Amino acid sequence: MTDFSARPILELKNIHKAFGPKQVLRGVDITVAPGKSLVIIGGSGTGKSVTIKCALGLLKPDQGEVRFDGELVSTRKTLDTIRRRTGMLFQGGALFDSLSVWENVSFALLYRDRVGRGEAKKRAIETLAKVRLPASAADLRIAELSGGMQKRAALARAIIANPDLIFFDEPTTGLDPITADAVNNLIVEQVKALGAATVTITHDMASVRKIADEVAMLHEGSIIWRGPVADLDKSGNAYVEQFVHGRAEGPIQPAI
Repeated sequence: MTDFSARPILELKNIHKAFGPKQVLRGVDITVAPGKSLVIIGGSGTGKSVTIKCALGLLKPDQGEVRFDGELVSTRKTLDTIRRRTGMLFQGGALFDSLSVWENVSFALLYRDRVGRGEAKKRAIETLAKVRLPASAADLRIAELSGGMQKRAALARAIIANPDLIFFDEPTTGLDPITADAVNNLIVEQVKALGAATVTITHDMASVRKIADEVAMLHEGSIIWRGPVADLDKSGNAYVEQFVHGRAEGPIQPAI
């Protein structure tokens, strides 16, 4: 369970966000303690991705505040700080087809930190090994990798700079159950090795149960339940129970 005596690495307080007349977030409150894993669940269109984008400064909230390691994220300097200390595994991987695997993995080192290509490639190969990809994969193009290998390469890119906080956006989307479980195992292993905190959004309940310390459910733009992953099946919340068990019947109306 999260140690709330520790200063959160990430805080979202009363976050509101609308796009025209559509109100997406309606007062989201989230705290993530250092080294802990929070998984956000919820139906499609409930604002999970918007929440992450607000946390990263990719979207500016209409109301509320984001704090990273206690500092208000409100200026270019603080945005640069959070981005240097965070990693991101995007849904679908978001790898660059025009670059080799090692150039993808070391992208931030090359283009943000101005690390030399020789050193960047060395660190990329070391990081690829951590996600069970051989050195021979470093010079391949993305199209030459299987879906599971692409996820591993994307994970390597997310961890190469030893971040304090990592965001995972649907990390197992498009993978078969066995490959998805292998990716989940790697996520747990590497996050533990780094001592990083994580925020994950996913529909995959197997992923939730494997990688979460705590789970928060987002519904209609606000967090309606939060608790330890061990309490997921005894939440006492009808919305959580319907979502976790994938039932069409319940308070959540199917988006069809």
